[in-house]
Amino acid sequence: MRTDTLLWAPLLFLAASAAYADHGALNPVVRQETIDQTICVPGYAKGVRPATRYTNGVKQMLFQRAHMNPALAQTYELDHIIPLALGGHPRKVENLALQPWEGENGAKRKDRLEVKLQCLVCSNQVTLREAQQEILEDWQAAYHKYEPLKCRRR
Repeated sequence: MRTDTLLWAPLLFLAASAAYADHGALNPVVRQETIDQTICVPGYAKGVRPATRYTNGVKQMLFQRAHMNPALAQTYELDHIIPLALGGHPRKVENLALQPWEGENGAKRKDRLEVKLQCLVCSNQVTLREAQQEILEDWQAAYHKYEPLKCRRR
């Protein structure tokens, strides 16, 4: 492998991540300086979560695009790639994906990580940007990294 490839690879990833954010995956209201008025307020995610009518329609559309059997819909959730609790955009399709409920890559496991990261962000143990990057880059690796950490709530 060429040395210049090793130097450019991290920059290309950062550019791709920035482009991801620019395409609407992030809620522009949620920033590090606004977490105490947004994601750290109890019930925030519930308050910005889209109506079931909307999410069911997007889920159906994604099933059709993926040529998946609609009978499997109950075994999948419509996942916010960057969770609402970490400033993910509630309605942008770019931030939504199908995710199985069960298993090592399942939504139930990712949900536990989301709760932990939100607590770590709101207790200033991890920055909002770091939590967003970790969950976007490889949420399974983030799960193993943060699962043993204790959150020190304020």
